Amino acid sequence: MSTTTSTTTRSPDAIRGRRLGVLLVLCGAIFLEGIDVAMLNVALPSVRADLGLETGVLQWVMSAYVLGYGGFMLLGGRAADLFGRRRMFVGWLTVFLVFSGLGGLATEGWQLIAARFVTGVAAAFMTPAGLSIITTGFEEGPQRDKALLVYSGTAAGGFSIGLVAGGLLASAGWRWVFFAPVGLAALILLGALALVPKEPARPGRSGQKLDLAGGLLVTSAVILLVLGVERAAHAGAAWTAATVGAGLLLLAVFAAVERRAAEPLVRLGILRSGPLVRSGGAGLLFSGGFFGFQFLVVLYLQELRGWSTLETSFAMLVIGIDAVLSPTVVPKLVARFGNGRLIFGGLLVAALAYGLFLPLGADWSYLVMLPGLILLGLAFALVYGPLTIVATEGVAESEQGLAGGLLYTGFQFGAALGLSSVTAVAAAYADPLEGYRAALLVPFAAVLAAAALSLPGLRRRAEQPDAEALPGAGAGAGTEGGTPAGAAAGLEPARG
Repeated sequence: MSTTTSTTTRSPDAIRGRRLGVLLVLCGAIFLEGIDVAMLNVALPSVRADLGLETGVLQWVMSAYVLGYGGFMLLGGRAADLFGRRRMFVGWLTVFLVFSGLGGLATEGWQLIAARFVTGVAAAFMTPAGLSIITTGFEEGPQRDKALLVYSGTAAGGFSIGLVAGGLLASAGWRWVFFAPVGLAALILLGALALVPKEPARPGRSGQKLDLAGGLLVTSAVILLVLGVERAAHAGAAWTAATVGAGLLLLAVFAAVERRAAEPLVRLGILRSGPLVRSGGAGLLFSGGFFGFQFLVVLYLQELRGWSTLETSFAMLVIGIDAVLSPTVVPKLVARFGNGRLIFGGLLVAALAYGLFLPLGADWSYLVMLPGLILLGLAFALVYGPLTIVATEGVAESEQGLAGGLLYTGFQFGAALGLSSVTAVAAAYADPLEGYRAALLVPFAAVLAAAALSLPGLRRRAEQPDAEALPGAGAGAGTEGGTPAGAAAGLEPARG
């Protein structure tokens, strides 16, 4: 009786004990992925100088990671559902650790490119596995929302801190940008082995197999699409059209194969979930706008204004305020206004932030830029975490990895699309400043389109998941066979 009394006074979104330890481990992994990308971004000039890489080869150092990450994300998400989320998380975190270290030992461009590709593949398996551990280990509602907002804030904080850390490490030697994450990854791996519980055997899943034909088709399709978009600004129109066309053709073949597959990689019925599809589309546009904007501002500060790498990193650090806002303020806003309103409002705030930069001047002071950067950090806090919540709400436990894979594929494809688009627009102008101004219209238009796409989420009444689209939802959101999601993941169900 006393136990019931003590637990009912607790906040419903409080995270304690082993659950807190698991969340910290998973946040450490997404933080690692964020700083890994950001640190390399600012270290590329040092890599080029030391290894003597041409611009085209240097571009592949970044593109290889994006191809591996975006191309294998759906396969990684489904593998987590079928073969165990802990197993996929721990195994691919180990691969991430090893190949990050090998990247630091590279003496030739091709070695670095190969290491980055495998690191991207590892992230593609590790990230949806980590996300699905949260969505199946925390009951749907305030506690899961809090966990996802902390998780998303940590991801953004990792990227922001990585910009500064990359500048500091690159000044000591670019290889430290690869070696430093190895130590952090080792600590996270030890924490995962100790804290993330093993999943109980599920007899109903024992006969299921990974759809290798579907996996090969969708991975090839996404890689071709990302490659076509990523290289659009550097390749001819015919090459881009052929690459993107081949990717779309493979997607069509993939859809036909999945309709007939007994155990499809992507059950097409899940795409009948309006919230999941809208979240993926809005995430694609939001991610594209953000990465395109960041790329333009870095070019403006370093190439037009002559700022150093470290000065640029500190200037962009303010965007990381969402790492503070996401776990502290946003959960209260979600409880009061709902995810849909926050996403829509955040996208409008992002449009305002980009709009403030449209009349970009040749000699703007940092104080002139600061309001727009602060607004962008606020927008990220309002949009990124709630998008993740909406994309995974109501999805059966058996498909949480797939839902995460679909969402993160949208994020990655959006990043490639945004970077390619702003690069193409800026390159069309002889005057760099005029090119930056014109290219800034791309992120501005992208977030407005995302806001229009998210309008249905403003309805007060939550959209009821289609029974056929979301099997298992009838047994209760986040359950499988009537078992609470937390219990299925080996975590004690929340009380109160």
